[in-house]
Amino acid sequence: MTRFSRITGTGSHLPPRRLTNDDMVALLAPRGVETSDQWIIERTGIRARHFADDGVFASDLGVHAARAALQAAGRAAEDVDLIIVATSTPDMVFPSTAAIVQHKLGIAGCPAFDVQAVCSGFVYALTVADAMIRTGSANCALVIGSEIFSRLLDFNDRTTCVLFGDGAGAVVLEAANEPGILASDLHADGKHVGILCVPGHVAGGQVTGDPLLKMDGQAVFKLAVGVLEQAARTVLSKAGRSEQDIDWLIPHQANIRIMQGTAKKLKLPLDKLIVTVDQHGNTSAASIPLALDHAVRAGKVKAGDTVMLEGVGGGFTWGAVLLDF
Repeated sequence: MTRFSRITGTGSHLPPRRLTNDDMVALLAPRGVETSDQWIIERTGIRARHFADDGVFASDLGVHAARAALQAAGRAAEDVDLIIVATSTPDMVFPSTAAIVQHKLGIAGCPAFDVQAVCSGFVYALTVADAMIRTGSANCALVIGSEIFSRLLDFNDRTTCVLFGDGAGAVVLEAANEPGILASDLHADGKHVGILCVPGHVAGGQVTGDPLLKMDGQAVFKLAVGVLEQAARTVLSKAGRSEQDIDWLIPHQANIRIMQGTAKKLKLPLDKLIVTVDQHGNTSAASIPLALDHAVRAGKVKAGDTVMLEGVGGGFTWGAVLLDF
């Protein structure tokens, strides 16, 4: 019998500290960095974001999201036989954040590892988990996106520091007789490394290079809309579906203009676009599962709906997954 995988539960978690755009204005003013609520909204669509407190790590946010997803799926942590965490902000250099999440969930023995594809990370991780389930290497996977981007931000650069937030989202992906994950499409092009990166590293007991986020916003925007449309069309073709079959588009929540631009290229009405960037900012690998969970709990995404997930991130990485929920 052919094996497939389906999402059986979703969960998410946001750290309690919420910063509105006005809070960001007040935070940046003592540094001589000028911005405004209107400036941020017009360029990004962002109105607020959440920042984790000191001593809180990606594994902590991921565990909260994972527990919510397990509860939604009617599963216990002991049922999990694979954990994949998509993150660019791991707890430490090693071990993996996934191994730390595993321990905090009180389980042991199953494979646990991280995937690093920045904002495309969740799409990458979901594709890997789907492949492992299809080949019989796992039956019940936790796929988590968790980020604390606030610790990578240069608060002297208003073009980047207002964009990002912290959070986590998770899904339980289980073996099934009927397909849930229909098709996926993943890509990377390393020649674009410099347009979105954190060019620092640890050596000799010190951080060398620049450990803060750098982004060429215009270059990212230009690349993003094109590759997201291409990836979406590829997964539709692989699945034998068309744009009209998409009930919901859930892109990585980078910028409202990129998201709306992608929807328009796919000829989708904007009311089929799931938007959380206004309240969460860009939470990188967490943004897709966060948005999915919020849409499910709001009663938008329902069983049987066809959902397009897609992301683009530093690397330059991009990809899409088409699924029946």
